[in-house]
Amino acid sequence: MDRAYILGRSAWRNIQEGNEREWLIGNGIGGYANHSVPGGGYRMSHGYLVSSSKAPVNRMLVFTRTQEQLKIGGKIYDLTSQQYVNWEKNGQQHLKQFKLDTVPEYYYQVEDVRIRKTVSMEYGHNTVVVCYEVSGGSESTELKIVPLFNHRSPGDTAEKGNLKFRKEQSGNLLKLIPLDNPDLTISFMSSAGEYLDRSTLPVTMATPNYIYEENHYYTFENRNGFLGVDNHYTPYEINITLDPYEQKLFYVKCSIEALDDKDGFTIVREYRQRMDELVRQAGYDDRLANRLVEAADHFIVDRESTGLKTILAGYPWFTDWGRDTMIALQGLTLSTKRFAEAREILESFSKYLRNGLIPNMFPDDGQEPLYNTVDASLWYFHSVYEYLRYTGGEEDYKFIQQVIYPKLKEIISAYNDGTDFSIGMDEDGLIRAGSGLDQVTWMDVRVGEWVVTPRHGKPVEINALWYNALRIMAELSERFGESSPYDELSHIVYESFNKRFWNEEKGCLFDVVDVDLGDGSKSNDEAIRPNQIWAVSLPFTMLPEAKAKAVVAMVYKHLYTPYGLRSLSYEDPNYKDRYIGKLIDRDAAYHMGTVWAFPLGAFITAYCKVNDYTVEAIRVAREMCEVFEDHMQDGGLGGIAEIFDGDFSCTGRGCFTQAWSVGEILRAYTEDVLPNMK
Repeated sequence: MDRAYILGRSAWRNIQEGNEREWLIGNGIGGYANHSVPGGGYRMSHGYLVSSSKAPVNRMLVFTRTQEQLKIGGKIYDLTSQQYVNWEKNGQQHLKQFKLDTVPEYYYQVEDVRIRKTVSMEYGHNTVVVCYEVSGGSESTELKIVPLFNHRSPGDTAEKGNLKFRKEQSGNLLKLIPLDNPDLTISFMSSAGEYLDRSTLPVTMATPNYIYEENHYYTFENRNGFLGVDNHYTPYEINITLDPYEQKLFYVKCSIEALDDKDGFTIVREYRQRMDELVRQAGYDDRLANRLVEAADHFIVDRESTGLKTILAGYPWFTDWGRDTMIALQGLTLSTKRFAEAREILESFSKYLRNGLIPNMFPDDGQEPLYNTVDASLWYFHSVYEYLRYTGGEEDYKFIQQVIYPKLKEIISAYNDGTDFSIGMDEDGLIRAGSGLDQVTWMDVRVGEWVVTPRHGKPVEINALWYNALRIMAELSERFGESSPYDELSHIVYESFNKRFWNEEKGCLFDVVDVDLGDGSKSNDEAIRPNQIWAVSLPFTMLPEAKAKAVVAMVYKHLYTPYGLRSLSYEDPNYKDRYIGKLIDRDAAYHMGTVWAFPLGAFITAYCKVNDYTVEAIRVAREMCEVFEDHMQDGGLGGIAEIFDGDFSCTGRGCFTQAWSVGEILRAYTEDVLPNMK
């Protein structure tokens, strides 16, 4: 079943409109290639090779892209599509079609000359290839290819004065060594053409400095409060001549590893074949499911520090986050039948357990993990439970018993006795968390000393997860022949949850109970947020049927949008309808009305549950999933964005593709919808 995304010229009527669509492919070790559909840079992360020198961290943009120019019969055609400060090049006017067919393909037509340009990473390596298939026309054609290099973080821009390299060129091989990082070598080669040292080109007051591409202007960054002006290093160009009607296949390759002689077209073929096998293994005869399976792959990467797999939270910025990983794991690895990777991920995070806490995030190399999360450890139980539900063999239970189960007991003990960040169990059996400036739930924005979404007290989803953790431990302890204090404690939590969290006046759950008001008194937070939906969607629910239905109805009315759930009801006086502008403005809206895609997976599950998986319920749930087909052809092609505006959830915001967004829609579609369609 065809998974390709095919776009025509209506997708780039002008450069600005075209730049709103981009693509990304990963290399399985944290590196990636990411660019716009028209072919130029639109954000700081855009580059053909963003390397990861210690998987999955230490990312560096080293190879921005190639720019092409044709000369036919004395007439010059520049295929570059790029906005500059106060002007632009519109090479996309020669682009007749774009495909994301696992890897991106650009189809150019200039007079009677055709060019097919394919970009692919080599999986497992910090290597990228750009393959060209050129069909000459009736006249002799000269093709000039200019590679653009850099040496910076993918979340920054470069000043021209900082782009200093020692260069070595011999035959078809070029090596660049950054003067500020002499341990790194950027290697580049071309299988055809002749190199021209651009420093030898004549320069006058009216002509540019050819060894730099200056003043690339990134509109995306500028509208988010940054200057958005970048520069790149262009020391050489490659010149290729085609006779009339001649056809040529050639490629260029760039890497921070030693270059081998593997053909670029072989790398493209192998990358596609690997993805085809992953989709075949997942076993869905459904285009949306297959596209989501493909999207899932880019998040599953190696972690060098453990020698095991992990999950990147989102592109283009995030590394691996504990909470995000445990929520995304079911969709990304279990729905895709990648059980070995799921097992590795569970083991990988077990190695970093500290004081009963799974890490919130792993910073770049050399920095200690951060543990400021109350829910990552609780989602860990859910991931273990779902892993066993999908696998369930004796070896799987043995792995859990020997490697994971002792860690689960550590977590329960720590939450019982109290641990970091004011996390601990109260006398009523419920979990309290957070104090002062600590933000430990997923609604975690803090700006200086401003806690934007304070949820200190006993959050609703934390206690729903706590109850699930206890029920899971009760089952595991029985299977493993151990005495179980978990069953009795879960009954206490059940009673306390129903007594404390039900808001009779609104007919739904409080978001947080026992909120400390700072004067010794406490209150309950009545804000209508999506957190209560997990009290219905999780495998073990504490709510009677009528109350579960009321929660789903309340969330549907106040929070549902086609691309996710609002983080706050539109009727709340603190509701923010848009997520755009400077960082301070975006932070203020992040969890105050902004739509998040990932909770929609839980909502779909809850909706199906309370409606007994009827034909009509499945039809509605299917529609909720299928609308993402349109979104996956917009913004970040093939992915699902992190967030959207509250009032009109259309344009993706934040990360253009997010692990738990993809994972939860894939999980809900393949667990709740496809098996129940009639």
